[in-house]
Parts: sequence; structure tokens; C-alpha cells
Amino acid sequence: MADHDKRRDLPPRTRLQDIAARCGASPSTVSRALAGKPGVREDLRKLILEEARRARYPTGVGLAGAKVLVAVSNVAMADYARNQFTWYVLEGLKERAASVEAEIIPMSLHDGDTSALREAIEKQEPQGVLLLTLDSPAIIDAVLEIGVPAVLVNGYDPSMSLSSVSPANRAAARLATQHLIDHGHRDILFALRPGRVTIQRRLEGWRDAMNEAGLPCGDDRVLKVTDWVPEQAEAALGHHLAHRGFDFTAVLCAGDSLAGGILKGLQARDIPVPDKVSVMGMDDLPVVEFWQPPLTAMHLPGREMGGIALDVLQDVMVRTDMMPRRVELACKLVSRQSVGRV
Repeated sequence: MADHDKRRDLPPRTRLQDIAARCGASPSTVSRALAGKPGVREDLRKLILEEARRARYPTGVGLAGAKVLVAVSNVAMADYARNQFTWYVLEGLKERAASVEAEIIPMSLHDGDTSALREAIEKQEPQGVLLLTLDSPAIIDAVLEIGVPAVLVNGYDPSMSLSSVSPANRAAARLATQHLIDHGHRDILFALRPGRVTIQRRLEGWRDAMNEAGLPCGDDRVLKVTDWVPEQAEAALGHHLAHRGFDFTAVLCAGDSLAGGILKGLQARDIPVPDKVSVMGMDDLPVVEFWQPPLTAMHLPGREMGGIALDVLQDVMVRTDMMPRRVELACKLVSRQSVGRV
């Protein structure tokens, strides 16, 4: 059965009338209790809220006291040197959770491990779920089948069955490439680790700007690695130089960690940056300001993403009729000394 067919055949959600019947109250009384309005006995209000949470029925009383399961890709958590961006998202999420008095329940998860996710939801009974860097079809289908309100963070759902919050990856890469073009660069390589749709969007943004300027952007201009580590970026650069020669004046990297490897590889070959080659990254982690030379990068709003994701989740929990939406946050160009004019 096709994915879209499976998603149409999901079991119906609990209705207001179902909550009323279980609590021995009228639908209007249940509606007032769930909205936090006066006129409901405190013992009955407590019973209604407990039943609603047990059924994962959305309430209008906000996130205060609600349990939110935050499932994070264990690949993104595995190596701080590769994935500092995830930590900034989590920081923003925790700050926002503290301000609204929500309880955060963290867990690390392999993307696609639906059994572990189901077990955690069954055990913890959260009122909502945030999926951070987890967006495989299997995970998305699992939360849809369970019926728990969920939002993707730094993820992408092509079917838009779930709401999502992410950087404007394609626009950010396009802006970065245009910055290099405006500095006179015409031969620009792009370095990335393929796999996730969010990173594919960055590749598309690079190609958008290159195509508009009539510049070469085929696969032979792409440096591919299998992990977000500087050593692999340095090796990919060496392979390109050995097989295609010095046919570029700039390298745009899909992550700061790769930019670090490119800088190291250029410096090891006595190729000065930015006099001969300009280098740009995407993340704008604090450490890049202290590199030699300091790295020009696109600043990705990690902390802001975490806070906004929790706000979107609250909307999903409260408004059952809300259509899924994709929230993309603008990324800011931070100019430093690693980009020069040709």
C-alpha cells in the first residue's frame, strides 16, 4: 500500500464527545475545562484533563505541566565536533520549555527505529513529540499511526503530514553562493555529506545561484564525503586536486566542520586563503571566528529553531483543525576574512 494510502487509513482521533462520555459530563463542560475557563468543579476539571491527556486529546491550557518527548537522532548526538548545531537547537528548546513550564523527556534514537519510539511514547505518555533530525518515512508514519501530536525539527516531510521547523536551507546556500559570485568567483566547488533532504536543499541552493549566473555546477564540481568530519573534506579536496587540478577559486561547504577540513587541506599545500581560494561554511559555530583566517559563514538559527518548534507543537496540540505547516527560518550571512575578491 502506498504511503499516502496508509496515512489516509489511520484510526480516528478521540473526539470531544468521547471525553465527555468517559467523564460523565456534557460536551460543553468538557470544552470549558479543556480551555481553562471557569464554571467547572475542580475535581471534574482534573478528571477531564487526565482523560484528555491519557487519550492524547489536545487541550487549550498551554504547555504548562505537559510532557514533551524530544527524540534526537543519535547520529546527530554522537560526536560534538560534527554536530554542535544540534546542541544549540536543544538549548533553545530547553529555554523555551522552562519559560512555559513544560516537562522535557529526552531520548536518543536511530532514524527508522519505530519500535523504540513506540515504546517510549507508550511508557511516558507524552502530550506531544518533537523529532530532532529524525524524518524517515517510517518514523513519520509511526507517530501518525499513534496519533500523538508531533513536529519535525531540522527535518523535512515531503508529504507535509507533519508540521516542521527548519533553517531555510536552499535560500541560505543560494545567498552564500551569490556572495561568492559578487566577489568575482566563477569556479565554485560545493562540499557536502549527501543523504538527508535538508542537505540536498543546500546543494539545490548552490545550483540555483550558479545556474542563474551561467556557471558550471555539475557533479564534477561537488566534493562528497561520508561523514561530517574535517579529515574527509581534506581528503576530498586532495582527490579533486589530483584528478582535476586547481580549477576553482572558492569552496562553499554545507557545514562548518567540512570548511575546517578544506582550510587545512589548502594550508597544507601552501594555497593561501583568501588570496588564492575563498572558503565559506554553513552553521556559524562560535569556534569559526577564531580560525585562521576567521570563517565567513551562514548563521543557522539553532536556538531560535528550538523555541519556535515548541510553539508550533503547542499549536498542533491545541488546534486539531490546524493544517500542517512548514516553518523555515531565515539564515544570516556573517562576513569574515576567509572570502576575498578575485
